[in-house]
Amino acid sequence: MRTAKDAAEAARRTRFGRLPERIRLEDTVEEHAATVPDPARDTYDSDEWLVRYCL
Repeated sequence: MRTAKDAAEAARRTRFGRLPERIRLEDTVEEHAATVPDPARDTYDSDEWLVRYCL
């Protein structure tokens, strides 16, 4: 009976005897763009309002 307990304890120690390696926070985060960037959307013409509203 004692040898079975010793064998079970040895198996437990080999499996759970040490903590897993630390994982850096940078390795746990994955970033993806939510949408495809639209280059036409971010263009700004500072004179456009003059043409639309003043002429």
